[in-house]
Amino acid sequence: MSIRHGLLALLDQGPRYGYQLRTEFEARTGATWPLNVGQVYTTLSRLERDGLVEPAGEDEDGHQFYAVTDAGRTELRAWFDTPVPRTSPPRDELAIKLAMAVTVPGVDVSAVVQGQRRHSIKALQDYTRLKGRALAGESRPGVVPSASNDLAWLLVLDQLIFQTEAEIRWLDHCETRLAQQAETLQAEALQARTAETARDARTAPAKRGRRLRA
Repeated sequence: MSIRHGLLALLDQGPRYGYQLRTEFEARTGATWPLNVGQVYTTLSRLERDGLVEPAGEDEDGHQFYAVTDAGRTELRAWFDTPVPRTSPPRDELAIKLAMAVTVPGVDVSAVVQGQRRHSIKALQDYTRLKGRALAGESRPGVVPSASNDLAWLLVLDQLIFQTEAEIRWLDHCETRLAQQAETLQAEALQARTAETARDARTAPAKRGRRLRA
C-alpha cells in the first residue's frame, strides 16, 4: 500500500504537518493500516528530497507544515490514472505458509488450514459487523464524521470483506486439494501393495521348488 501517494493525496487538499497527516490517513482508512509519526516524517523527508513536497512554514506550536509541489501533483495524478499492477503480486504470508507446510514432513497441513479458516471467518464476522455500524451512521472514536470519510471507510471495509471471503474460498479449495492428494497417495500405496502381493504369489512356487530340491 502506497503511503507515499496517500500522503500526497492528503497534501493535495492543503498544507498539513505530520501528526495531522497520520490522523487523517487513519481516519480515511479506518486505521486498517496504522501509521506511526516517525513513518510519516520519514516519508515526508523522501518526498521533499524528490521535489514532490516542500516546507510550508510553522504554526505557533512549532509544527512544520508541508505542501505538495506541482511535481507532486503530477505524480499523484499519474498514480490515480495508472492501474495497480498485478505482475508482481505482494508476498502473501498465508500462501507462503501453506506452500512450506506441504513440503515439510510432520506438519499437519489440514490443521493449519482449519485453524486459518476459523480465524478468517471470525475476521469476516468482525468486518461485517463494522460495516453494519458504518451503514447505520455510527461514528468512530477519534474520527470527525463526514460523508467522504464514511464512504472511504465503507470502501475499505468492502475490500476487506471481499478479500476475506476469497481467502475462505481458497482455504476450502486447499482442503479439497489435500483430500484429493491423500486419496491419490492411498490409491498408489494400495496399487503398490497389490503388485507386491502378485509378485510374491508368482514367485512362491519357484521358491518352494528350490527348497524341496535343496
